[in-house]
Amino acid sequence: MAFSAHPARIGMNSSLQIAAIVLQTISSLSIAGGLIFAAFQFYYARKAQHVANFTKLVELQMSLRRMRVEDPKLANVYTDDVRNLQGEEEIRYYFFNLMQLSLFEIAWYSHEQGQLSDEYFDSWVKRFKVIAAENSFRKMMLNPSMKILHDDFQSYAQKFVPGDAV
Repeated sequence: MAFSAHPARIGMNSSLQIAAIVLQTISSLSIAGGLIFAAFQFYYARKAQHVANFTKLVELQMSLRRMRVEDPKLANVYTDDVRNLQGEEEIRYYFFNLMQLSLFEIAWYSHEQGQLSDEYFDSWVKRFKVIAAENSFRKMMLNPSMKILHDDFQSYAQKFVPGDAV
């Protein structure tokens, strides 16, 4: 006697196979979605670490500048740092302005890396424009010895200071 499948059983088997395929597809898509999400998390964590590293370097640079504000004689260690500066008061103003610039550089870099909102960065830009209009700041920016370590930021900051200032 030959075995023959019951028609109702064949339909039920097909339904189970389709359900199994649908569940496997959902499971596979969930795993793929999880991997994509993890990749984005790693990407943004890496960007945040870049901003943190950059911020730390600028903070260290600012510490050296603060030392020169507190003791202007230290600025004479590197003769190029005091080029065109006359006396302790000018040295203090110069390095104080560089410290202000460092703060804005951190905000700029954080914004460039997507870590600072446009709205908040715009408020920094407004304040920076006021500071950039100050004679002591313009004098600092136009001093040939003025150094910003990030070339793109230097180009950005220069836009706020007219060339004929001081």
